[in-house]
Amino acid sequence: MKPSQEKHIIEIRNKKASFLYFLMQEYTAGIVLCGSEIKSIRAGKANLSDAYCVFLNGELWVMQMHIAEYRFSSFGKFESKRDRKLLLNRKELRKLEAKSKEKGYTIVPTLLYIDERGWCKLKIALAKGKHSYDKRDTIRQRDNDREIRREIFG
Repeated sequence: MKPSQEKHIIEIRNKKASFLYFLMQEYTAGIVLCGSEIKSIRAGKANLSDAYCVFLNGELWVMQMHIAEYRFSSFGKFESKRDRKLLLNRKELRKLEAKSKEKGYTIVPTLLYIDERGWCKLKIALAKGKHSYDKRDTIRQRDNDREIRREIFG
């Protein structure tokens, strides 16, 4: 089964990313979590809409990713929008850092999921920003697809 065809129990998507950016290349990164953050993610209490990735001292970090505090946690309180380190191999990090320094490119998180082994993974994409006319084309294409589906499936 190809990785794009895998079904995950928990999938938290960043729908805004595909509307605002052209997604060039995708990478799957591990994420460093603390305490009861994984339980909150398993409960579906995370949000990627404001999140972005930056390089600090040669390491990739995800900023502004919201993970709600776990309700039943008795210890280990954490900030809901703290910075979290992403885990990639060195070759991928060097490639991403070089590309992200080019004008117009950025790194955005697109999908947060739990894999089959129970590990939390974050799909990130090297992205290039869209202009307003590109966004209008996206809206037009989505509306056309919706109309076609209505005609076919009644």
